Amino acid sequence: MAFTRRHVLAAGGLAVLGAAPASASPALLRGGAADGPDPFRLGVASGDPDAGSVVLWTRLAPRPLAPDGLGGLGSRAVAVEWQVAEDARFRRVVRSGTVTARASGGFAVHVTATGLRPGCEYFYRFRASGHLSPVGRTLTAPAPGSLTPMTFAAASCAHYEHGYFTAYRRLAELGPDLVVHLGDYMYEYAPGSYSGANGKVRTHTEGKCQTLTDYRRRHAQYKSDPDLQTAHAAAPWAVVWDDHELEDNWTGSVPGSSVPGFTARKRASMRAYYENMPLRVAARPSGTRMRLYRRLPWGALATFHLLDTRQYRTDQPCDDWLRTGCSARNDPSGRVLGAAQLSWLAGSLRASGARWDVLGQQIFLAQRDMALGPALKVGMDSWDGYTADRDRLFTTLLDSGARNPVVLTGDVHTAFAADLLRDFADPSSARVGVELVTTSIASDGDGYRDHAMMAALRAENPHFAHADQRRGFLLGRLTPEALTADFHTLERVSRRGAPAPRTIRLTVPDLSRTLSR
Repeated sequence: MAFTRRHVLAAGGLAVLGAAPASASPALLRGGAADGPDPFRLGVASGDPDAGSVVLWTRLAPRPLAPDGLGGLGSRAVAVEWQVAEDARFRRVVRSGTVTARASGGFAVHVTATGLRPGCEYFYRFRASGHLSPVGRTLTAPAPGSLTPMTFAAASCAHYEHGYFTAYRRLAELGPDLVVHLGDYMYEYAPGSYSGANGKVRTHTEGKCQTLTDYRRRHAQYKSDPDLQTAHAAAPWAVVWDDHELEDNWTGSVPGSSVPGFTARKRASMRAYYENMPLRVAARPSGTRMRLYRRLPWGALATFHLLDTRQYRTDQPCDDWLRTGCSARNDPSGRVLGAAQLSWLAGSLRASGARWDVLGQQIFLAQRDMALGPALKVGMDSWDGYTADRDRLFTTLLDSGARNPVVLTGDVHTAFAADLLRDFADPSSARVGVELVTTSIASDGDGYRDHAMMAALRAENPHFAHADQRRGFLLGRLTPEALTADFHTLERVSRRGAPAPRTIRLTVPDLSRTLSR
């Protein structure tokens, strides 16, 4: 799809309109002069598009870091008007309405704009208290049966203290049709408690996140970043979490730390996550449960299956970390997805019928041996810690009839590309699909270019086609004939403004289930 929104990405331009154009819907001309400070300081976003609708999001916060987590609005309800148009100047408005933002929902707004045409570009904005929001660009999914090519971006792991979010801006400049965010959108740590390679570039809000107010303020701090706002305004997103949206290395009902009150933290983090993401109402949490696994069809070309590898997982074996000789990782009772989610995935894959089935999930799926030599040293907070469940997943993929399975992964702050083998001890075994691992947006700082170390890692893991421990993102291009995966890398995030050139391009031809340069 053509990328025609240069004005949206430019700093200024139409991003914040001083007045509505004369042809705008009369509904947005009510209210007179602006009342008080701008409430749209957290930007706008859209997400979870289908062929006829998309979620539109904003959160009102004239003072994003107000101590009570409510953005300086107190307890009053605020009427918020919204518009969707076919053009960025809103001369052709096709949908509009009014919703109410309330303190109980953190003054977040989730609008499901329906009645849209398949495979179309739209623009949207909000108005509250006389202020107009930035303009966002979004798209609907193509009609069923369509094989129109599409571009997606994959991103993960954006630690605010470790660097600037330049990668988000560079991602937006490439004009993806969809952004898949694979988790660790924000980090719960107290200031300075997790050091990056370049030290502390910026500073978190005070304290480790424990209460709803803490999580709301931390999300607001991240959402205040202009590069992140640019990426949200550029395209619809499909989001899933990993661990840091709650706390490091949590699984199921098992906390990742000894801090008391895990159930309360879990409930608070889920509420804040929903409030701050462009998710459909079906994802609204109930207590300590939140349904995030879902599928997004993209015509007949692709189906995106979004998975949750935290909420239904058994505890990591052998104390979470890299280990050799951990027999517990082969325990058949160990689960990552849980039985219900795996069953749902099997049905979703069978129903898909798409040329490409793309699984968005969080933790490394391929075997990743980190020891050079005969020993096998693998991470327990990855699928290597759950070999029986990985076998179940591979069996599900093979039995489903999925034509071209592709797995998108985040978490490890390093870019990888790997073939998924039925038996990693046998390089000639059947190919299940491919895994593309996006590096971090900022976590761990600038990273490094150790070609010798990366070459040794690839030699130890012959199913790897690529490894790079710098910051960046992945841009994928899907056509009926092939998947093209471009890894984009930044030399630094310790200062703003670095370019993000493509450092390697890999392809997966239709029906091949393997990576090639």
